[in-house]
Amino acid sequence: MTGTKRNYSEITPEIEKLARLCESDTHIEPEMYIKYNVYRGLRDLNGKGVLTGLTEISEIHAKDIKDGVEVPSQGKLYCRGYDIEDIVRGYNTKKRFGFEEVTYLLLFGELPSQEDLDEFCSVLAGYRSLPTSFVRDLIMKAPSENVMNSMARSVLTMYSYDNNPEDTSIPNVLRQCLQLIAVFPLFAVYGYQAFNYYIEGSCSFFIHEPDPSLSTAKNILHMLRIDNKYTKLEATILDIALMLHAEHGGGNNSTFTTRVVSSSGTDTYSAIAAALGSLKGPKHGGANIKVCQMFEDIKKNVRDWSDTEEIEAYLLKILHKEAFDRSGLIYGIGHAVYSLSDPRAQIFRRYVKQLSVEKNRNDEYVLYEQVEKIAPRLIASERKMYKGVSANVDFYSGFVYSMLGLPMELFTPIFAIARIAGWSAHRLEEIINGSKIIRPAYMNVRPRRKYIPMSERQRH
Repeated sequence: MTGTKRNYSEITPEIEKLARLCESDTHIEPEMYIKYNVYRGLRDLNGKGVLTGLTEISEIHAKDIKDGVEVPSQGKLYCRGYDIEDIVRGYNTKKRFGFEEVTYLLLFGELPSQEDLDEFCSVLAGYRSLPTSFVRDLIMKAPSENVMNSMARSVLTMYSYDNNPEDTSIPNVLRQCLQLIAVFPLFAVYGYQAFNYYIEGSCSFFIHEPDPSLSTAKNILHMLRIDNKYTKLEATILDIALMLHAEHGGGNNSTFTTRVVSSSGTDTYSAIAAALGSLKGPKHGGANIKVCQMFEDIKKNVRDWSDTEEIEAYLLKILHKEAFDRSGLIYGIGHAVYSLSDPRAQIFRRYVKQLSVEKNRNDEYVLYEQVEKIAPRLIASERKMYKGVSANVDFYSGFVYSMLGLPMELFTPIFAIARIAGWSAHRLEEIINGSKIIRPAYMNVRPRRKYIPMSERQRH
C-alpha cells in the first residue's frame, strides 16, 4: 500500500462480507424479549418508562389515577414544580429574558428575582466568548458536514483550555456548565458558517461577535444573519422555543445519557459531548428535520392543502409505507410519554399562527393544522395502540425554524442550545445525590459452546 492514497470511507468487498456475518450472527428474536420480560427501550407496552432514578428538576404528567386505574390526561410539564404554561405565560419580553429565567430555575430550583436574573445574565454574558484563535484553528480549519459533530468536537476541545477540567466539585462543575451554556450558540452558529462556506460553497463567510446586552435567542439571530436584524416576534418565538426545549425529564435519551456518563465520575466536557451524540439521533433531536422533510413531500403530492380527503388519502399512503420514506411513520405525531396532548406543542401552536401571518405562510399553517387533526385518527385506526397519540413539539418546531430562516442544519443544534440547560441541571443533581455508577443488566441468550481449535474451524 506504500505510495497509494487510501480512501478510509470506502466500503470494500471485505467489509461487506464481514457486515453480512455480523448481521447474520447478531439477530435476537423479538419473542425472546417477551419470554424474559424485558422492557425494550426501558419502556413497557404502554410507553411508561422503567423507574431508574429520582429527580426534583422536572415532571412529565400524562396520566391521572381514577378509581385506582391510570387514565390518559392532557399532558403537563413541570419545571421545578412550576407548570411550563405558567412560566411561558408569566414572562414579559420587555422586562425579562425567558430562556435565561428557565435556565436559572432549572439550575438553582427557584424563580429568580429581577436582581437575581440580571446578575445571572451578566455572568452568562461574561462567559459568551471563545479562546483566542479557537474559531480559526478548530471550527474554520476542520468544518463538519454535521453541525452537531462540530459542536461535540468544540466541547471536547474546551477541556484543553480549562485549568481544572477534571475537578468535579460543585462550584467547578457549575462554572463549566455556565460557560458551556453561554458558548453553545457560538459553537452552533460558527460551526454552521464554516459548513456553509467550506462544504456547501457559499459565496460569503462572516463571523459576528455576540452582543453581551442581548438574550440567547436574540444573539442567535444576531450572529446568524449578515445584517444582524430580526423582528420582535421572531426573537420572541425563538426564545419560547428555547424555553420549551430546555428540559423534559430525566428519562429522555440525551438527559439519561448525561446522568449515566456523569455517574462514572468523568469530566463535564465528556458528559456533555456524550449528550450531544445522543441528541443528534433522528429518533431524538433530529425528529423535527424528518417532520419538515415529510411536509415538503406532502406539499409536492397534495394539490389542495385545504382538502381534508386528499390529505387523508396521502397520509394513509405514508402509513402504509407507500409514500415519503416508506417507514410507515407520520413524523411529529405521537410521543413516548404523552398521549392526549404535548403541552409544549399546545403552547407553540399559539405563536406559530402569528409567525405564519407575518411570513405570509398561512397556507402552510393550515396544512399543518389539517395534518394535526387527521393523523392521530388514522394512526389509531391503523395501529395497535396502547395509548392515544397527538402532535408533539417536533411537529411545529421545524416549521417555526424554517419561518425564522434558520437553515435545517441548525434545527438540532438549536435544540442542543436549549437542552444544555437541562443537561447541566441533571449533571449537577447526579453528582450531588448519586453515589453509584449507573449499571443496568442485560441477559445473555446465546447458548454456551465448546471452544473449537483453529485446525477444526470452517471458513465463514
